[in-house]
Amino acid sequence: MHLGKLSIIGFKNIRETVLEFPLRINCFVGDNGAGKTNMIDAVHYLSVCRSSLAMSDAQCVNHDRDFFLLDGQYRTDGGRRETVVCTFRKGGGKTLKRNSKEYEKLSEHIGSFPVVIVSPADSFLVTDAAEERRRYMNSFLSQLERGYLAAAVKYNHILSERNKLLKDPLPRKDILEILDLQLVEAGNVIHEKRAELVGRLAPLAGEFYAELSGDREKVTLEYRSELNTTPFEEILARSAERDRTMGFTTSGVHRDDLKMKIGGLALRKYGSQGQQKSFLIALKLAQYILVCEQNGEKPILLLDDVFDKLDPGRVANLLSLVAGGRFGQIFISECSRSRLEGILTGLGEGYSLFAVRNGEVEKI
Repeated sequence: MHLGKLSIIGFKNIRETVLEFPLRINCFVGDNGAGKTNMIDAVHYLSVCRSSLAMSDAQCVNHDRDFFLLDGQYRTDGGRRETVVCTFRKGGGKTLKRNSKEYEKLSEHIGSFPVVIVSPADSFLVTDAAEERRRYMNSFLSQLERGYLAAAVKYNHILSERNKLLKDPLPRKDILEILDLQLVEAGNVIHEKRAELVGRLAPLAGEFYAELSGDREKVTLEYRSELNTTPFEEILARSAERDRTMGFTTSGVHRDDLKMKIGGLALRKYGSQGQQKSFLIALKLAQYILVCEQNGEKPILLLDDVFDKLDPGRVANLLSLVAGGRFGQIFISECSRSRLEGILTGLGEGYSLFAVRNGEVEKI
């Protein structure tokens, strides 16, 4: 997938710009707060119809306007031309069109223009609670398989109904049995897909981490779930009394987690900031490969301020890695123009450079 042209009006601090990206590697350079991340986020938004950051659509509108517009012109790996236009107006909602035809459901767009982003926000996967890692798996799998999203929505709905029933001092047993059957059905689909996903991600992430680190450390990724060893219906039966006492469902796939380790020890506790960041980059590059295999289309790779906390060797290894043939179009944001140019020039790769200053973007 190649984004050849991007037009922006009123998206965050980017007031108005039209940019062309003829080359595979495109770099946004500028000071902190200039708008580099907003440019990266604009590309992300067109692909998945939402910001990569914890921002509502209304928060993405420039303070001088009451709407934003994003217009992207793409070329698929097969040579097909595609246009995606997204508009949002405060008080008027969001409209998304593909080749001038409006989507009936925004969810239909997910996965059609694949993108993978690596950003400082990824740190939550290491530092935050298990809920964030489950959210990551859900988001990733929803882009890979539409059936997964349906199962996840169904599971959460049934779980909510079951929890409401458990708050009753005398919950009806017949209704509880029906909900349990439905919860098991959806939960088994979720568990199967998550286990398959992590089984494919783990070896790839390990390989990429070895390339980034110069093979200095070994990392592992494990899927932790009660369903790994025990059937879900047995888990629910075993925890039935505890659930009634607590007033909510204490077991199930909503308690799953991803365990990240370095040298056999918890990455969160024993990994340095550089090691943690290297692991997250390796994880996202593994995600890239799986999306590519699934769609038959190389996603756009977004690298937002990824060099912070990485030593020069790992930065050079990363750029050398993504500049290779396994990856397609790349957008990079970086404060240090000289560092970026020095490495890319050394790799012999052509690239486009854009200076970002106070929301204004200019090709250098």
